[in-house]
Amino acid sequence: MDFDSAYDQGFVRVAACTITTAIADPQANAAAVLEAARACFDEGVAVAVFPELTLTGYAVDDLLLQEPLLDAVEAALAELVVASTDLGTVLVVGAPLRHNGRLLNAAVVIQGGRILGVAPKSYLPTYREFYERRHFAPGDDRRGESIVLDGVPVPLGPDLLFRATDVPGLVLHVEVCEDMWVPVPPSAEAALAGATVLANLSGSPITVGRAEDRRLLVRSASARCLAAYVYAAAGLGESSTDLSWDGQTLIYEVGELLAESERFADGPQRAVADVDLVRLRQERLRQGTFDDNRRSLAEHGNGLGRTTLRTVDFELSPPRGDIGLRRHVDRFPFVPDDAERLALDCYEAYNIQVSGREQRLRAIGDPKIVIGGSGGLDSTHALIVAAKAMDRLGRPRSDIHAFTLPGFATSAGTKGNATRLSQALLPQPHEVHIGDGALWSVG
Repeated sequence: MDFDSAYDQGFVRVAACTITTAIADPQANAAAVLEAARACFDEGVAVAVFPELTLTGYAVDDLLLQEPLLDAVEAALAELVVASTDLGTVLVVGAPLRHNGRLLNAAVVIQGGRILGVAPKSYLPTYREFYERRHFAPGDDRRGESIVLDGVPVPLGPDLLFRATDVPGLVLHVEVCEDMWVPVPPSAEAALAGATVLANLSGSPITVGRAEDRRLLVRSASARCLAAYVYAAAGLGESSTDLSWDGQTLIYEVGELLAESERFADGPQRAVADVDLVRLRQERLRQGTFDDNRRSLAEHGNGLGRTTLRTVDFELSPPRGDIGLRRHVDRFPFVPDDAERLALDCYEAYNIQVSGREQRLRAIGDPKIVIGGSGGLDSTHALIVAAKAMDRLGRPRSDIHAFTLPGFATSAGTKGNATRLSQALLPQPHEVHIGDGALWSVG
């Protein structure tokens, strides 16, 4: 074990990448992917996720049905596979692929000189600005299938998990754009089957408010699935005939934002973060209902959870030595940095205690309250909560007996704080010197 290695400490580095798309030019787009992939590899990234239909661009419309373009896509994929031989990074790239007389909107998973598998888009939108069924067939019924690429049979289906044999806990699942927007996305079943890193290749164009919608969905998916979620949307270079693109990238872990890149950027972007695989394992162990959900669906899920997902193993050979840590570590982990969130947390913490104190007093016959004030944080907060509870119960604050208890170790500062607080909140504060009692107790 290498103590300085983030990978040996339970982390895995992931990236959500955008490129400058060259419309209907797979070779140029493959070159852009390779440039980003090399940069990711140099940074120690294990998994790099690119936007939907990376190799052609999303907004190419009926060009998707042209044989020369589809031939060029397969040639570009072959070039990427060869170029990936010296790269340990897993590349998740979007491409239109022919299969059994239909066209699939697919995510191709490439690593170490081979295609590990192909995940087709399960759910094709046909509302608002989308009309994907004009070109593509849905992939939700392709479980257990395979596809031949460059003469090699490759696993095909939404039922694929990609597991690193040399990075404990790294299990990748891939879905495409709209798959995330449906009530039960493929990634949910994958998470229950053990996936810890969920990837989404998106071609989502930008409209007013959509960035926050994406953020909400990615955040909630990572929280519900107790997983990391890596999201990459199409950006610069996509056709603006009737749409616009912002290139939003997001990395969330159990509901917490780890990284995002600039939107509407004038060049390629990538968000990079280190995912805590040990945390994911611990959260799933702690929340037993996660596994209960898996068992319930396996027994009663009408198909969901019953099908065993296929696992494709690969060796990552992650970097060793100190590669740093690409995630924010809060100095005060229980105090939010955001002022609005902090105010909300303080409001809730205070009123939780006030409400609880009210109910306890009612339950035990509305006795008086006795508090020893030291001038420290705990007793200060207890006195403020008690005063508020009395106000809400309609009782006088004189029913609170607050005592300051100065002794040998009491400083003038803490004594003064306790005295002033009691005088400000109560009509009759009390003071009892405990020095003599302390001496008597020790003989």
